[in-house]
Formats: sequence, C-alpha cells, structure tokens
Amino acid sequence: MADVGAGEVWLGVDLGTQSVRVLAVAGDGTVLGSGSAPLGGRRDGERHEQDPGEWWAGVCAASRAALGSLGSLEGVRIGGLAVCGTSGTVLLTDAEGQPLSPALMYDDGRAAAEAASARAAGLAVQDTWALPKARWLVGAYGPGRITHQPDVITARLVGKPVPTDSSHALKTAYDVEREAWPDVMGLPREALPDVVRPGTRLGEVCPAAAEATGIPAGTPVVAGMTDGCAAQIASGALRPGSWNSVLGTTLVLKGASPTPVHDPTGVVYNHLAPEGSWLPGGASSVGAGVLTAAFAGADPAAMDARAAAFEPSGAVAYPLVSPGERFPFLAPHASALVLGEPKGDADLWAALLQGVAFTERLCLDYLHHLGAPLDGPLTFTGGGARSPYWNQLRADVLGRPARVPLQTEPALGMAALAAYGTGSGPELAAVAERMVRIRTVLDPDPDRTALFAEPYARLVDELAARGWLPAPVAAHAHDRLEPDAVNHRNTSGS
Repeated sequence: MADVGAGEVWLGVDLGTQSVRVLAVAGDGTVLGSGSAPLGGRRDGERHEQDPGEWWAGVCAASRAALGSLGSLEGVRIGGLAVCGTSGTVLLTDAEGQPLSPALMYDDGRAAAEAASARAAGLAVQDTWALPKARWLVGAYGPGRITHQPDVITARLVGKPVPTDSSHALKTAYDVEREAWPDVMGLPREALPDVVRPGTRLGEVCPAAAEATGIPAGTPVVAGMTDGCAAQIASGALRPGSWNSVLGTTLVLKGASPTPVHDPTGVVYNHLAPEGSWLPGGASSVGAGVLTAAFAGADPAAMDARAAAFEPSGAVAYPLVSPGERFPFLAPHASALVLGEPKGDADLWAALLQGVAFTERLCLDYLHHLGAPLDGPLTFTGGGARSPYWNQLRADVLGRPARVPLQTEPALGMAALAAYGTGSGPELAAVAERMVRIRTVLDPDPDRTALFAEPYARLVDELAARGWLPAPVAAHAHDRLEPDAVNHRNTSGS
C-alpha cells in the first residue's frame, strides 16, 4: 500500500459524554485543526440518557470548526474519517436509522434484571452493558433496530443505515471470536445490526451530510472503535505485549495480544483488532476521581509536592470512585478502604496516589496470571498522566519503564484508523506509530520499587481477606512481588 500522502488529512470524531471532539490530523500526527461542541444529558439515579439528535448537531459544529483552519493550507485533501463513541451506549432506531428512543449511556444502570436473565442464558455481560439495556429498551419502547452511538453518526454521514463495528458490538454480546451473534440474545434477529471489523469502509459522505458538516462529499467513512480502543490507538500500544494504562476518573488498561486473553470471570474482555489480532483489557472503578471527591478545589501540583514526603504513606488505600469493582477482580459490593490513619491531608493524598498505583500493579499481576503478554512498552495516558510526580510514582510502584505520549485524544486514534482503513498503511500499528509522538520516557527507581513492596503486599492481603480478590490471584501477586521484597530487605539492612 502507498505511504501516507503529504497533502492528505484524516478526521477523527470522538463522541464523548460531555462533548463531541473532531481532529484533522496529518499523516505524521500533526494536528492541523480541531473543533468541539458540548453535549447535554439527563441523569437521575441509575438513569443516564442523551438525545441522539444532539450528537449530530455536535458533529456538524465540531467538524466545521476543525475544517475551518484548513482553508489556508494548499493541496490538502480529506482522506477519510472514523467515529468512536462511549462503550455500551445504545438506542433503538427505525429501518431508516431514525431514533425511536433516547440513548441509554454507558453507565445507565436500569437493566440489572435483563442482565441477570442474559447471564442465566450463558452470556457474560455486566449490568451496564449494551445487551441488557437493548432488552430494556425493547420492553419500554417496542421493537426497533439495535443501534450503537457511532452508528447514528455514520448513518447520517453516508445517508443510510450502515453496519456497526465489532468493537462497539462487543458489549451487546457479539461473539468477536466467531464473528457472529450468539443464538441466545433474547432479541429478534431482525433487530440486530450487521457487524464488520473496525477499519472497514462503510461508504462515503453524502451531499446532504457534506452541506451540514463541511466535510467534502465523497470522503470515505470507515468503521470505528470504542473510545477506549481509540485512546489505545492514540497511545501507539498496538504491538503484542504493549499496554496502555488510561488514568482518568477511573483506571482502564488495554493491551495487544496475538491471541485472546481468556478470563473465566469475564473481568478481562477482548476487542478484535482490524487485522485479526486482539486487544484485551479491563476497566477498574479505582481512579483519580477520588482526589476530586476528597479534595474539592485543591491544587494537584501543590498537593503532589507535599505528598512526596510520605513515601510510603502511613495509610494504605483502595480508592474506589464508586461502590463495586470490575477489574482486577469482580466484586459488586466492594467499597473504598483506607488501612491505617493518615497523618493529615498530604499523607492522605499520598495514600490515594499510591493506592491507584497499587491497583494498577495488581491489574498487571492479574493479566500475567491469565497468561497475557506483558513484555512490550507501557504507556500512560488520561488526565492523571498530566502529573509528573504521579507518573514517576506509578513507574516506581510498577517497577517498569513507561512512556507518556504528547497527544492522546481518542479522536487522534480515529484519525489513525481512518488512515489505515483507506489504505494508507499495511497495518494499523505502523500507521499509529507514525502519528504518535512520545513526550516523556520514565525509568523506575529500583530502590523506590522495593520501598513500596510491603504496603502493596498489605493491600493484596486485605483484598483477599475480604473475599474480593481470589486467593490464587493474591498468591500470584505475592510471587511476582518477591524479588522486590528481597531487594527491600537487602537495602534496609534487615
């Protein structure tokens, strides 16, 4: 396939929770234009909905803003676009693609009964996944076509309903290994969309969509992936053994493997990459959201500087943002915990930072327990990666190097997928690596790694004692910790 053309630009569209984001990206990763538009929503207890019409209005506004700065550039051609959305967001549409219901967002929790029924039928789904919500929607609104968030936009762009991608279909219980819908969906077969691999060409921007968005008619539209996978592409973590740790409100780890990583508990699930390899991962309920909750209005940089005096902290934390844990273990009734008494705010801040890092290490230990390849580079992205102190702390706790990219927006990942899907590279990893620029490389300090061995072991033991962490996983974490513990005994003179 030909190399990326010097005058070609790809559009990445990210349908987020609070906004639509569009980037215009050159083949070398240079962002030539960007635009965004806000999104509203309705939250009430377990209910979280959005109006699908707002997505299209947001895409139109954000696309025009992103393309506005390209007018002064000579010889620029839009090579293609791809769209990502929030994983598990679903709605019903009619045969023409028009919405018949509001969109139930990724964390809408009203379909617990439908999820239990699906699990009883042998489907590994969680309460907030798209399949139980699709069943709930059919019960509440009547029959319709099951539609994922990006499908609404790609249908408007192309001018007719199009297949969904296997990445967004995963949480609707699509069997990515067989590449087929299971026989126990509990939904009419005609309600289920056709499914294609990410990167598949869906069609071209139609004249009506071109007039609304400013995107030239005839621009190829490529099937996208979920926002988490889009962020992984933007991190460049696509070679086997590579992992991207996304630290935002919560913690998500996504990696690359030549084969699926099978997990009997369903904690780790696998997305299918465009070329047929696998992107395993899991999402924890631990994350930076606890800092906002515990220290509203605090200056993170100032708190980081004070926390450096508490290594390790006098307390050990498992800082859940909300009740229940999904990864590295499944414990619906788990709650946040703090062992010991922090010596003031700075010590508590330190305990929370360290607790997230301990959870991150336990996630990697669990992945190793499952046989996942971990020998590639580790990348830090998400809002938490803006903290230099926290980044180094995490690398030290993990005892492995880490990279921090310059630009990690999901929209960048979709621009790379669009470039791949339109024939601009033999493999997605190579296209992404041309677009990804690394800002910082972190090397762990072995002495600091050893220093955190004891509090990590204490947390592992507490999680196991509470019945949340399975005993074999706790034992495996201890086995992997032993070299660090020995090093700590040696350096401390004990």
